[in-house]
Amino acid sequence: MIDLSIRSYEPELMDDFSSEGAVINQTLRELENVNVYLGGNGLSIKALKKIIFASNLKECTIADLGCGGGYTMMHMADWAKKNAIKVQLTGVDANPNIIAFAEKNSVNYKNISYQSKDIFSTYFQNQQFDVIHCSLFTHHFTDEELIALFTIWSKQANTAVIINDLHRHTISYYFTIWVIRALSKSEMVRYDSVLSVKRAFKHKELIGIMEKAGISNYSLKWKWAFRWELIISCGTKSQ
Repeated sequence: MIDLSIRSYEPELMDDFSSEGAVINQTLRELENVNVYLGGNGLSIKALKKIIFASNLKECTIADLGCGGGYTMMHMADWAKKNAIKVQLTGVDANPNIIAFAEKNSVNYKNISYQSKDIFSTYFQNQQFDVIHCSLFTHHFTDEELIALFTIWSKQANTAVIINDLHRHTISYYFTIWVIRALSKSEMVRYDSVLSVKRAFKHKELIGIMEKAGISNYSLKWKWAFRWELIISCGTKSQ
């Protein structure tokens, strides 16, 4: 039986920012399929909907950190268009090869742009957005790094920060192995997906990170399939 009592900090293959070519392209496409199959995209859209309607936003700037292939932003753009919400979306990823894939992938979306930037850089942290969104991104960082990042993001976002990430649990671990074997042919996806669960969070860990970041205005809910929806309310437009 796997021991998941503490978070793993073992690096994922995708943490190599020089990853490129067919391997990374296949990985990005397969991750979208997994997100659709397990409802990850839907979780992000529902959280965004909740924030926008609660705050009565007719226009909204959104940063998607660790944006991957740009798929989530395209889903967000489609939803916003159907609901007459004007959105400008900015995808951020430290790997320029991922950004190149995403730019081609979403070329028909004129309200989506990209930055190949380090989120710890002054350049990125000096920018303001209405909403900051992260899906399957925060587990790539240590608790100490997340304390710093959550503190910064809560000031960067005018309205809210949306965190959509994994629940570290034995059932989730073995369920992920089964799903990935069934859906994926990518070595990177097969390796990273299982490791992602080992790097993911238990409820008390997220609570502790929020406390250390000095953040009290938030909601944390468990969602299927073994996901956490963490919404940090920010600024004067908070929900």
